Amino acid sequence: MKTNKTIYTTIRFLVLSLFGALMLFPFVWMLATSFKRGADVFNLSIIPAAPTFANYGRLLSSSNFPWWFMNSLIVGMTVTVSVLIFDSLVGFTLSKYQFRGKKVVFLLILSTMMIPTEMLVIPWYIMSNQLHWVDTYWGVMFPGLMSGFGTFLMRQFFSSVPDDLLDAGRIDGLNEFRIWYKIAMPLVRPALSALAIFSFIGNWNAFMWPLIVSNDVNMYTLPVGLSFFNGEFQSQWEMVMTGASVATIPVFIMFLLFQKQIIQGIALTGVKG
Repeated sequence: MKTNKTIYTTIRFLVLSLFGALMLFPFVWMLATSFKRGADVFNLSIIPAAPTFANYGRLLSSSNFPWWFMNSLIVGMTVTVSVLIFDSLVGFTLSKYQFRGKKVVFLLILSTMMIPTEMLVIPWYIMSNQLHWVDTYWGVMFPGLMSGFGTFLMRQFFSSVPDDLLDAGRIDGLNEFRIWYKIAMPLVRPALSALAIFSFIGNWNAFMWPLIVSNDVNMYTLPVGLSFFNGEFQSQWEMVMTGASVATIPVFIMFLLFQKQIIQGIALTGVKG
């Protein structure tokens, strides 16, 4: 019996290791290519024949990459903070308060998740153009400042917060805003962490809308800026891979900081009623 368990554990470990290696391979290839010269990009060897840091120096000095990186960082962090505040407020309201039309409001919010982004681009651009938001941070950010998914997620988690704790806060003299901030929010930290990284990664990797609403090269975000290394007649794949390698650093750091909360939040999302 013990032998069968050992064999099963070994097979499971080997299978998981194989799939893990397959998932890591594109990242390893990207990182290795960032140290290759242009002539060696299509060399099938993963290890560069003549490793060089010239691509990184060229990326930082001969392009607007620092601007693009800063733009993505500003957009990603601002939108993430906005989503955490407003989605949690709406989710808390829909979960803990009774008012006429509550279910209708919730269904309307959920319905926004079913509308393809491509259908919204034209109305967004017309509004941005009329309000002079083109080539501004606000123009890039406003579509993501709130999300239907975030509202749904926070509502599900706030539903698990005992009403007795909120009533105790009211007895102690806390107003409704402080009850949300002081009592309810600390109890849903796993959901907040999961929502934060989903929102940040989504906006960090966004391409279509920032491309449409930005005409000034200094307003490009990272995905839009990196696309310029992939031209119609020639592609500088070593520069694309170098930029992509640097672009993964903030996401990697964020995942390391919130890894435990993210996994807990994803695991609990499926069991909240």
